[in-house]
Amino acid sequence: QVQLAESGGGLVQAGESLRLSCAASGRTLSRYTMGWFRQAPGKEREFVAAIKWTGANYYADSVKGRFTISRDNAKNTVYLQMNSLKPEDTAVYYCAADRSRVLNSRAGSYDYWGQGTQVTVSA
Repeated sequence: QVQLAESGGGLVQAGESLRLSCAASGRTLSRYTMGWFRQAPGKEREFVAAIKWTGANYYADSVKGRFTISRDNAKNTVYLQMNSLKPEDTAVYYCAADRSRVLNSRAGSYDYWGQGTQVTVSA
């Protein structure tokens, strides 16, 4: 059984930064694809970024150039560095793990999910 726990969310002003962490337990996820998704009130969950075990990554156009996904396999942890935050980035951010090792943006492909962490960006 894999457990994912996100942390690092909070309330910031537009233009500021936050770093989210996702700590995995129960299994080593060094070969898994790891992803970040977000869900704003009244909206569907959307893809943010993903990173393959090789380090290859993929971003949604809305965050490209502002967010950076990284992983520390020794710590079984994935990070999302979010810079130049905008009010439209406000959402609950979820970490997810995909056993298929394919770099993809489909939420349905991910096997394990965390509980989420709230990010609120004020104007």
